[in-house]
Amino acid sequence: MGYQSVSDYQNQPVLEQIFTNPLSMNFKRWARLINSLIFISCISLALETIDEYSNTYTQLFWNIELTSVFFFTLDYLGNLYFAKNRIKYFFSFWGLVDLISILPTLLLILNANAVKGAKVFRVLRMLRVLRVLKMAKTAVLEMTGAVKSANPLKTNLRIYFIALFAVTMISSSLMYFVEGDLYSTDNMTAGQAALDADHKIHPLPPGSPPEASIYAPLDTISGNTVPADKHFFTSIPATMWWCIVTLTTTGYGDMFPVTFGGRIIAACTMLLGLVLFGLLMNIVGKSLMVFLFGESMTDDKGTTKEHAISMLISLKLIESHQGTHLLDLPEEELKAKLRQL
Repeated sequence: MGYQSVSDYQNQPVLEQIFTNPLSMNFKRWARLINSLIFISCISLALETIDEYSNTYTQLFWNIELTSVFFFTLDYLGNLYFAKNRIKYFFSFWGLVDLISILPTLLLILNANAVKGAKVFRVLRMLRVLRVLKMAKTAVLEMTGAVKSANPLKTNLRIYFIALFAVTMISSSLMYFVEGDLYSTDNMTAGQAALDADHKIHPLPPGSPPEASIYAPLDTISGNTVPADKHFFTSIPATMWWCIVTLTTTGYGDMFPVTFGGRIIAACTMLLGLVLFGLLMNIVGKSLMVFLFGESMTDDKGTTKEHAISMLISLKLIESHQGTHLLDLPEEELKAKLRQL
């Protein structure tokens, strides 16, 4: 296989450019559309967990769901069709994420009665937020010089906020579905009805406390009850406050999980908070070096031949065996080859 130049990419059919050529405007426009729909669908899913909004804007949320899944389906089919190895893509991490992000809604459309009560499908919808990380591909292109960037600081901040949004949405959604779902309106109503029916058959003994007749959800792992004053995670937007506090501090603040699963999620969120803090400090540190000492945001001296070739392989501009061949070339011949890409 020969090396492809920019002119070779430009001669590709438009549809092929959209799914295979990160340097083309068609690819960038499609990526912006998909990323915008990811943001909108995630916000819609979060607002849908608020009972007042869910009852008032049911049709709007459903229309957003259908529109998003329609374009996500096109994106998945396009990536699958133009993949060099379709079976490998189908079972790859991103392939499975893309499939799971559309599968629950497609099953809901095909057989709403059978799937409507399966809450696991609604939980799986949240996996589509992982697609936000694909936005980092454009940022990586800018940082490696494949696409000229006049503002590396803007690129670094974009990567940071992509990561922050993804962590916030994933952690908040997991906490809501793992712990908050125990005391959701539907579960509390169903639990209270079951308790009342049981008390009709087995009445409470005289002198029982009033709270004995009130349903209290149980942690399915520890078996401990979740008292009414610990019902913090009533919706995803409410849980986002807990997530932001947990990511930026070492404590829980005024909201904290009481179930085993919730504490596992909280521990992972705190560790991710340390990672995000380190990323932000790196960006701030580089910015201070630029503004105070006039240094460059990029360090050309630190770019090795191995690193440059590795980035070309990761961006699929060359194949792995071509990278091995380039490593053996003298520096001047290597530069000449790279200028042809």
